[in-house]
Amino acid sequence: MEFLMESGMFRVAALLIGYILGNVQTSYLFGRMFRGTDIRDHGSGNAGTSNTIRTFGAGVGALVFAVDVLKAVAAFALCMYIFGGVHGLIPGVYAGAGVVLGHNFPAIMGFRGGKGIASTIGVMICVVDWQMALILVVLGLALLFGTKMVSVASLALTLAFPVLLLTFGYAAEVVAVSALLTVLAWVLHRGNIRRILAGDERKLSLGKGG
Repeated sequence: MEFLMESGMFRVAALLIGYILGNVQTSYLFGRMFRGTDIRDHGSGNAGTSNTIRTFGAGVGALVFAVDVLKAVAAFALCMYIFGGVHGLIPGVYAGAGVVLGHNFPAIMGFRGGKGIASTIGVMICVVDWQMALILVVLGLALLFGTKMVSVASLALTLAFPVLLLTFGYAAEVVAVSALLTVLAWVLHRGNIRRILAGDERKLSLGKGG
């Protein structure tokens, strides 16, 4: 343990712990449990909250969202307990990033996962203070209900995250990792961005899925 801390290898260890937890594909498991089907064979093919809501309904989608958030919170808390101390939030942030990577690119499912927004929100919950949390909640809800497009709210939240951390004086490494999560989210949402610009993006309906 002392070697990991002194060499900085605790970052790699935290990332791996998070990645393992991120491989738990909630939407896939609940799709199999409740409907006997693979979520990736329906709708957008994405193993995430939005596609779950459209396919299986709001109830299952809310459950998927909550567990995907909690994956990141659990990894963050575990690695802060194991590696925390003089390194501040850094072990937890790397663990959270690992969860996002594991969710998006799960080795146990052929690297076909989701887009990591719920797990990124889990990282946000662990990192931000109440002022930033209030800003993010208001921003996210306003865009979600104003546009009825989850992708617009998701993109805005991920962009605001590192900006707020930088503005509120967080450690440069924490800001850098959050910025990488933003880049990853935007890359994975490139199709959504094209549809938003073309006016063709799907709007969220909370009705029961098929």
